[in-house]
Amino acid sequence: MIHGVVILIWLGLCALQDMRQRQIANGLTLGVALLALIYLAWVGATWLGAPASEGGWAFAVALLLTLPGYALGRFGAGDVKLLAALALASSLDALLWSLIGAAVAQSGWLLIGQRLSVRKAEAVSEASKKQPFAPFVLTGFLLFWLWIH
Repeated sequence: MIHGVVILIWLGLCALQDMRQRQIANGLTLGVALLALIYLAWVGATWLGAPASEGGWAFAVALLLTLPGYALGRFGAGDVKLLAALALASSLDALLWSLIGAAVAQSGWLLIGQRLSVRKAEAVSEASKKQPFAPFVLTGFLLFWLWIH
């Protein structure tokens, strides 16, 4: 239970930084990935209690799903590292449901944004064309976490 709260706090910090700066510091992504990897090797399970092999599979799937998006300019490097760290710390189910929840939340946000005035939408798009993804990952993980508990 407490490990899930730690992941939520970490994702919250990443989301805040992504919303403010449109990037996530390596200390937040690579640092947590390193801690999760050490924990995985030491305990033989992820922070959420999944077997080490599942953490490895989740990591591979995270890279498989995000690296093409990074190559096409759809994901930032911070997003790739965020999801890789989440995979090492959680499980394949948590990763996939977090991504599904993120996609649903982002779609909802875009639909709401379309209903805003054109002026407001243009002002936002001129400030930054890259939309932060970490807040949606946080939303997806939170929905997953609430669903399993």
